[in-house]
Amino acid sequence: MTKPTRPPAPAASPRDAYHHGALREALIEGAEAVLAERGLEGFSLREVARRSGVSPAAPAHHFGDAKGLLSAVATLAFDGLTAALEAGNARGGDDPVARLREQGVGYVGFAMRYPGRFSLMFRCGLHKDDALERSAHAAFEVLERGVRDLFGLPQPTPLSPAQSHALLAIWSVVHGFAHLALSGQFDAFTGAAGREALLAQTLGPLLEQQLLALAKVP
Repeated sequence: MTKPTRPPAPAASPRDAYHHGALREALIEGAEAVLAERGLEGFSLREVARRSGVSPAAPAHHFGDAKGLLSAVATLAFDGLTAALEAGNARGGDDPVARLREQGVGYVGFAMRYPGRFSLMFRCGLHKDDALERSAHAAFEVLERGVRDLFGLPQPTPLSPAQSHALLAIWSVVHGFAHLALSGQFDAFTGAAGREALLAQTLGPLLEQQLLALAKVP
């Protein structure tokens, strides 16, 4: 007599398949997708849960509320931006102008790779927890160190008012360029080479020209 075989177990639902860490990552990825497609105005925990294949209560269980999830995405975004700026430093080598130029290219490149994260990072109304504050400060410190190197200022020498204005000018150029690129305003100028070529052929030279002029600021 043959032993009866058990029927195969039903396939695990997406919720069953997640362990704690994977679920958190999946919810963050889902949040980024919603932000990239719908913006903050169309964001909801229910839609994040639906895309992640989990119950509507799962995001609240992990992050408390929508602001908690958005803060987690923003923290991850600033960490990624810091890495992109540091990679720009590495490409620039020992030349402070080249380092800041490549920081700017890295900044815009990060925005184009992660539009959902970038759309959120500088929005008002986020729950500013300690992790988010640390990550945002770390990203800004990379830029500020680059500006200090441009002017030959060691820590903790404060920036002069003119040098502080130079820092804001550099940030404004790359941040504005990123938003214009993401909104498709440059698409008519990119041609077949695409947006990456625009960074190298337009943004890089633009920043270098600006930085060489700013380096003369007393």
